Amino acid sequence: MTSRLRSLLLLPVLLAVVMTAACAAPSEGGSSSSAVRIGVADGSEAYWQVFTQKAKAAGIDVELVNFTDYNQPNPALSQKQLQLNQFQHLQYLANYNVKNNDTLVPIGATAVYPLPLYSVKHAGVADIPAGGQVAIPNDPTNQARALLVLQAAKLITLKGGGNTLSTPGDIDTAASKVTVVPVDAAQTAANLPSVDGAIVNNNYAVAAKLGQDKVIFPDDPNADAAKPYINLFVSRAEHKDNPTYQRLVAIYHEPEVEAAFKAEYGSSAVLKNNPAADLQATTTALENLIRKGGA
Repeated sequence: MTSRLRSLLLLPVLLAVVMTAACAAPSEGGSSSSAVRIGVADGSEAYWQVFTQKAKAAGIDVELVNFTDYNQPNPALSQKQLQLNQFQHLQYLANYNVKNNDTLVPIGATAVYPLPLYSVKHAGVADIPAGGQVAIPNDPTNQARALLVLQAAKLITLKGGGNTLSTPGDIDTAASKVTVVPVDAAQTAANLPSVDGAIVNNNYAVAAKLGQDKVIFPDDPNADAAKPYINLFVSRAEHKDNPTYQRLVAIYHEPEVEAAFKAEYGSSAVLKNNPAADLQATTTALENLIRKGGA
């Protein structure tokens, strides 16, 4: 076989190697030559289209991966099936990291979804009688948050001031005006006719057509107690300073994207843009609290 013929025969092989390298999986650096895969739970919402278009104009291709099970996006990120996810708040992330001995990191804030107190019987908190009943979600994260909201409304007092791990057992009943009735979060709105008030998550309030006129105590999205419930962009620890990912956080807060978000969620969500370092410090504090069992 001549050297010229050998070279001609090797050429297709070399071309195949080059093509395989070009079609490899997206790089972990999230460069503009490959899509940044972001796990979300609301990928059908119109504001994401605005976000992805703005990202593309900035040279970043984004692929949204929608999840209906909240247990999946963090493992998918940890296992490198995603570069980022955006579906959870700080408390959820801290719980996940501690439970799974993981090190996922928040790199940017998106919004906080207030958790207000609704009533179909009373016009204000002051109208709730002593000994009244308030329904709250019974899952640990929302339950603790609901208790903090009721304490802010001066309807209950939590021993030691309470925290993001508080339970009904932490209520100082002698110093509290009402009793709480833990129910499945999906049933809080349905219980409103039989109780004096209920803490209802946004999605269930929308489904039950509960308007702002039924809110008798609004959860303050700017209070320190609301900080653990800020939603986030999350990455693996080794990519927390990735400039492409940081650019995506900035794009989320560009005027056109924020306007589209507000058009979708209205007053049921409040945009937040806390610095990454602040979010990371809060995550660490929450993780330490969880490890200590809330003490």
